Amino acid sequence: MKRFNLAAVTLAGMAIVAGVQSASARDLTVVGFGGTLQDAFRKAYFEPYAAATGSKLVEDTTNGGIAKQKAMVETKNVTWDVVQMEEDEVTLACAEGLLLNVDWAKLPSYSKADPTMFSECGAGAIVWSEVLTYDAAKIKDGPKNWADFWNVAKWPGKRGLRKTAKLTLELALMADGVPGSDVYRVLATKEGQDRAFKKLDELKPNVQWWESGAQPLEWLASGAVAMTAAYNGRIANARKEGRDFPIIWGDSLYSIDYWAIIAGSSNEKQALEFVDFALSTSPQKAFAEAIPYGIANKEAMAALPADLLSQLPSAPDNLKGAVKINSEFWTDHGQELNERFSAWVAR
Repeated sequence: MKRFNLAAVTLAGMAIVAGVQSASARDLTVVGFGGTLQDAFRKAYFEPYAAATGSKLVEDTTNGGIAKQKAMVETKNVTWDVVQMEEDEVTLACAEGLLLNVDWAKLPSYSKADPTMFSECGAGAIVWSEVLTYDAAKIKDGPKNWADFWNVAKWPGKRGLRKTAKLTLELALMADGVPGSDVYRVLATKEGQDRAFKKLDELKPNVQWWESGAQPLEWLASGAVAMTAAYNGRIANARKEGRDFPIIWGDSLYSIDYWAIIAGSSNEKQALEFVDFALSTSPQKAFAEAIPYGIANKEAMAALPADLLSQLPSAPDNLKGAVKINSEFWTDHGQELNERFSAWVAR
């Protein structure tokens, strides 16, 4: 696995990047999960970075996974540089040598960041939560937890769930009465896995599966689903647009997404400079103001007003009863559970 040590980078020094880029085969490509999250990345990071450096930045989107990264590295045809990835995917891709193993402490912005927001191959992009939401304009006495979410007798209508084992099996167990603190202990057993799928069987006829973070809020707004699991930041943006979509923080799932750099990128230096820029104080504050996901920079966190800080997944009150997604569990069990989940969905 390649280890990349970055010499000190300053924003002033970034001005030389345009010249470096002209000698490169292609422009820096940064990949996110699309939708309103990508809009916030563009506003806080992509456009300001391009303006500050005079270099071109190309955007792309992904729905997750590591298949594309693996194909790029194995065929030596790397067309992505910096990619937003979920924690367990970074762990797996890093172990397979698909990502640069970076000494993040060499970044100038590192000294202002929460050190727990970094891994060998990843620098913290966001802290996010998957939470329950519904349209309060249509449901007056709404659901309070995942057991309520399963109650189609009291609240008829479709339910939106993410079409993956991760973030779905955990909800099924909590709906079946498993405390959040015990979810992964139970899910690590054959009996617990069977219990989760049995609970999903109950809801399956009423589920509408989403694959991108924008879908569940679009469906909720159109009335295609009565309630849904969704990412907190996207719900917050829908609320800004006038939608009455409550955020139910209890029994939420939360994790870190990382910026990762593809091994074999022809833009390694510029990719690291972009990550450093994205972790610096002013862009981080601008990002949280654009969409309320947790950020890595401690100075930026301290500069946020209290009402905005309270909307972040990392706010103390929002973490009460929340479950941290266990990336080690999903690295160990993800393949078998994803295969079982895919077969179950197809039946």
